[in-house]
Amino acid sequence: MQHLTDRIVAFRDARDWSQYHGLKDEALSLLIEAGELAEHLRWHDDETLRSRIASDPEPVADELADVLYWTLLIAHDTGIDLEAAFERKMLQNERKYPVEAARGRATKYHDL
Repeated sequence: MQHLTDRIVAFRDARDWSQYHGLKDEALSLLIEAGELAEHLRWHDDETLRSRIASDPEPVADELADVLYWTLLIAHDTGIDLEAAFERKMLQNERKYPVEAARGRATKYHDL
């Protein structure tokens, strides 16, 4: 993951864009890209979506890459070790949603 972050930072810094990349703007950019991803998905059922993406994955892949770009940049600029944060969060999720209680259920953890 570090090589992706290094590439993003080098891309930004070569263009002197860090002056425009305050945390608020980065977070808004992440939300905008997530919205653009959602636009490709709305109004279609799961089967149709899977078929459309299988036949032309690039638009969805591009938006996922944009979401990743901003996620990695925010983590870099805030000094968050995203891999460690992800592992910590997964451990929390595993405790909140034990397999024996959550398997096959779409129930919030406090209702399990």
